[in-house]
Amino acid sequence: MAVRLCCVLLCFAVGIPLASAAGNAEAGRSLYPVCTACHGAQGQGNRAMSAPKIAGQHGFYLLKQMQHFQSGARGTAPGDAKGRQMAAMSKGPRLASNAALENLIAYVQSFPDKKIVKTVSGDTDRGKDLYVACASCHGDEAQGLEMMAAPRLAGQNDWYLVAQLENFAAGKRGYAPGDHGGRQMKAMMGVLKNSEDYRDVVAYINTLSQ
Repeated sequence: MAVRLCCVLLCFAVGIPLASAAGNAEAGRSLYPVCTACHGAQGQGNRAMSAPKIAGQHGFYLLKQMQHFQSGARGTAPGDAKGRQMAAMSKGPRLASNAALENLIAYVQSFPDKKIVKTVSGDTDRGKDLYVACASCHGDEAQGLEMMAAPRLAGQNDWYLVAQLENFAAGKRGYAPGDHGGRQMKAMMGVLKNSEDYRDVVAYINTLSQ
């Protein structure tokens, strides 16, 4: 399940509890096993499957991304094989209702938010300068801002963040008219021009509080 890179709400990074989903976590438990092979038993992510960490992510963002996968606003771009796989998984009959999605997300939000293993290195001082353009959506501590529809970045698998920057740059995300946050993020890719920029900004995000 993926994570749309750029904006969403005050959370653990600033000592405020993560906003909880409106659903029933116990009801969502029975929906999660199909997610385990990619996202892990406790939502920790799986690099071999290119699947992000979803534990610790804001519920409003997870819900919107599931809706985008279901509607085709995400996961239908040419060359996005992993996105297509996720889009197919999101359309299972048991996830057809908004209530079911909310229950699933409520269960995901019950997972412990464990620290990631950092894999990306770069110039963190340069990355800090680059991150200034990201802070208005994602927050000074990369905690995410709901009013900007932007996800939490701090604590996310760093390899996934780099991959999503590459996807936005390649037009694999932010292509759909209905994905307003994604289109905004795609436009912001003019600030990050190459793989060195991606690594540096992600290396800086790795220094922020989880």
